[in-house]
Amino acid sequence: MRGLVQRVTRAGVSVDGIEIGAIGPGLCVLVGVTHGDDEASARKLADKIWGLRVFEDEEGRMNLALADRAEVGAEVLLVSQFTLYADTRKGRRPSYVDAARPEQAEPLIELVGTELLALGATVATGRFQADMAVELVNDGPVTILLET
Repeated sequence: MRGLVQRVTRAGVSVDGIEIGAIGPGLCVLVGVTHGDDEASARKLADKIWGLRVFEDEEGRMNLALADRAEVGAEVLLVSQFTLYADTRKGRRPSYVDAARPEQAEPLIELVGTELLALGATVATGRFQADMAVELVNDGPVTILLET
């Protein structure tokens, strides 16, 4: 699994002009699933997201994670993103053969959210297989690619 993590001051996702999920300060995570991923991959990605030290401490150093911010509201916006597995090595048209089929990907992305909720995060989500508009204000900017 891949998670493209962006530290944000706010983020939201809309479908057909209607906002279906939004967060304040936290992490916007675009999640992609490939064929070999399983429940263990989803749990590992959730754990990496929860423990990723990308928030500043009192000295201005990125030493804090969502886990450290739980008491002030650790917020995550999860959005499915099959294009994270685009193969652009040949030609100009990306190939998506490495992206998992929806019937495999959807439950694994839902499991990432469930695991983050269990850890103490507030989780907002997009809508699987919908044409979504994602808006965010990247804080820093901080953008990190996680892989399991």
